[in-house]
Amino acid sequence: MNTKQLPVETMKKAALGISYISHPLRLRILEFLDVNGASSVSAITKGIGAEQVFVSQSLRKLRDASLVTTERHGIFIYYKIHEEYPASLFTCLRKLFGYMANDFHYLADGFKAMLPKDYTNMVANQIKLFANFDKMRILEFLYFNGESNVSQIMEGIDCNQLKTSQYLKRLRDDGFVSCRRDGRFIFYSITKGVHKTAIECIHKRYDNLTNKEDF
Repeated sequence: MNTKQLPVETMKKAALGISYISHPLRLRILEFLDVNGASSVSAITKGIGAEQVFVSQSLRKLRDASLVTTERHGIFIYYKIHEEYPASLFTCLRKLFGYMANDFHYLADGFKAMLPKDYTNMVANQIKLFANFDKMRILEFLYFNGESNVSQIMEGIDCNQLKTSQYLKRLRDDGFVSCRRDGRFIFYSITKGVHKTAIECIHKRYDNLTNKEDF
């Protein structure tokens, strides 16, 4: 069994951070910052067509969750995405959109552009479906260990069978895991998508930290 799973408290922080992203306006703000770099509140407000009071509230929550940082330029405060987390999520989102819309611009490495608002909203709602500690723990286990049955998963994440089975059913219904039957056992695997990219991004950020307590 692979032992690359994050410490429990670290994954709890990560799940909380992902839950902050699972909001259409916050995700749209992060996307704007990913495309345009450090920006002021007024620039973000104008860029995404939202009311400034709601943008300011969302930025405060994103900063509290360490998803954005600030820097002052004279009388203005500029916001920017913190490290590659969650910036690299947008690389995946653009490519997923490119395949769905048959738009090859979004498939090019390094290409950055704002995605259609409806698509971003859909993604935010999708993230909300797995922005949960136990679900992300299961996804993380499957990411590192590959195809596994319920007993292996519950042992790996230290969770009871009933709870593990319930979360696996929800993850399967939402398309985040697939399953196959082999005799009396059902084996689960993580599918491709933003949920898998989220696990990759979280681990990349953790691995790059000299002081793991800074996560």
